[in-house]
Amino acid sequence: GFWAALKHEPSFREDLIFVAFLTPLAIILPVNAVSTAVMIFSLFLIVIMELVNSAIEWTIDDISLAKRPFAKRAKDMGSAAVFLAYINCVVVWGVI
Repeated sequence: GFWAALKHEPSFREDLIFVAFLTPLAIILPVNAVSTAVMIFSLFLIVIMELVNSAIEWTIDDISLAKRPFAKRAKDMGSAAVFLAYINCVVVWGVI
């Protein structure tokens, strides 16, 4: 699944770049180990939610490409989960 997302999902690749740049920063910042772990987890939560969102979108598109309100709602909820993961990351990093 990871490799499929890497190959077929531009947003997943962008999230990985974001994580790749910020993970070393989390490691070198002068904070305790627990804070570093929480900062890194908040980054990986973005990647996890992007994988879930992509899975939802691919599944819905595989079932039917017809416009359906419930399908749109499911896709929007997946996108909202990714957005909240980003908000979580900003808050965690800001607080620490």
